[in-house]
Amino acid sequence: MTTTTPHPASRSYDAVVVGGGHNGLVAAAYLARAGRSVLVLERLDHTGGAAVSTRPFAGIDARLSRYSYLVSLLPRKIVRELDLDFRVCGRTVSSYTPVERNGRPTGLLVGGDERRTRESFARLTGSEREYAAWQRFYGMTGHVAQRVFPTLTEPLPSRDELRRRVDDEEAWRALFEEPIGVAIEEHFADDLVRGVALTDALIGTFADAHDPSLRQNRCFLYHVIGGGTGAWDVPVGGMGALTDALAGAARAAGAVLATGHEAVRIDTDGRAAEVTYRSAYGEGVAAARHVLVNASPQELAALTGQAPPAPAEGAQLKVNMLLKRLPALRDPAADPRQAFAGTFHIAEGYEQLADAHARAAAGEPPAAPPSEIYCHSLTDPTILGPDLTAQGMHTLTLFGLHTPARLFARDNDAVREKLLTSTLDQLDAHLAEPLADCLATDADGRPCIEARSPLDLERDLRLPGGNIFHRELSWPHAQAGTGRWGVETGQANVLLCGAGAVRGGGVSGVPGHNAAMAVLEQTVN
Repeated sequence: MTTTTPHPASRSYDAVVVGGGHNGLVAAAYLARAGRSVLVLERLDHTGGAAVSTRPFAGIDARLSRYSYLVSLLPRKIVRELDLDFRVCGRTVSSYTPVERNGRPTGLLVGGDERRTRESFARLTGSEREYAAWQRFYGMTGHVAQRVFPTLTEPLPSRDELRRRVDDEEAWRALFEEPIGVAIEEHFADDLVRGVALTDALIGTFADAHDPSLRQNRCFLYHVIGGGTGAWDVPVGGMGALTDALAGAARAAGAVLATGHEAVRIDTDGRAAEVTYRSAYGEGVAAARHVLVNASPQELAALTGQAPPAPAEGAQLKVNMLLKRLPALRDPAADPRQAFAGTFHIAEGYEQLADAHARAAAGEPPAAPPSEIYCHSLTDPTILGPDLTAQGMHTLTLFGLHTPARLFARDNDAVREKLLTSTLDQLDAHLAEPLADCLATDADGRPCIEARSPLDLERDLRLPGGNIFHRELSWPHAQAGTGRWGVETGQANVLLCGAGAVRGGGVSGVPGHNAAMAVLEQTVN
């Protein structure tokens, strides 16, 4: 945590970056390392944006990735080129999904090793068919990941160019042309297996499996191409370790990071710009050849005096917890240390997801809210103080689906608490002991649990509508008006380097990299 910095000594820079989230820091580090003078204006008293680690529970030495929490889309290229002191750990288990079948508790464990996964599929479904289908389906997405992921840090390919890169018409149809529900239903027969496959299409995205807009397909695509493999890794030291490393790299290269400085206006003629900002020290103006906006498209419009686009609606409930111990499970074959090591799916059968979406679309909170949990501390215990680790404590992060911002509009606090209770009830149905008995307490004796609705994220982080992607995710290819890098705006020297850029969303650094490349191309040419 840093404090508000005094006004920058200089009034003129090659580039001013508005917003010190991870994408803004990536852009600043690249530009500063290329010899450009760079100023980063961050309204909060610390950098990092949504990719931060905090100690949310009073008197407890646990640094949780409070908002963003897993890494998949961050190219190793960025880590390498910026010399970041940052690493990730792979998870030994991909997922565990508990369910009751024929009156007995069981579940599906994916990952660890092939034999164990095959046996888990057979135990759940009674045959080898679904496991073979799983291998075919994710073999297809793995091929797409290998072809598409490297293009994210290149100039935008055309749709036809990307299609040629994919070089698989069945995969192109399944992911780019038809609702993802078609492919899932073609491949899988078991309701639970279908649901596990569908969840990647619904993270922070309010859609049905057969939504004709294909917004669910775009969400699915970004969740299965990361790193060229689709693997979701744990940031060692928490998400704040990444943004701390980025801030250090930017400073070491000469960038000025001004926290507690809020940009309030951008004036530009397309060749030169001025950014007006406010801080505890008063108002100031920074001149720049280029301005990179690491904020939402709505914020960009407000800064430049343009009409804002309609905000995309957020649709998630985020819950952070600290436990005295991992809870035992009703499934006798499930070891909690394995079940919680990957993604623990709750109420995410295919029909359950459809029912939850239909209910939320009708304006009512889902009766059985779907969600998924992961335990950071099983993979990376460094986020806990030594005493907590010695006591066997663990973190849990829960991400709820199909909870659109509209549900919270009437009474945010009441609906949040109702949904939290319903969500934990769904989890408790698969536990051999109530989760409440496992929660740690803070220094004031309160249970170590906090929940955030889309409206809370809009208030705390200025995410329009609480949408974690700033707006609906885009296809990773050129479309009308997207520009060469997907970061261009209506002003030639103002670029959008946040999650709302084309190929934005998630903790990737891709828009920051691409905005920096666009600036360097312009100044060289």
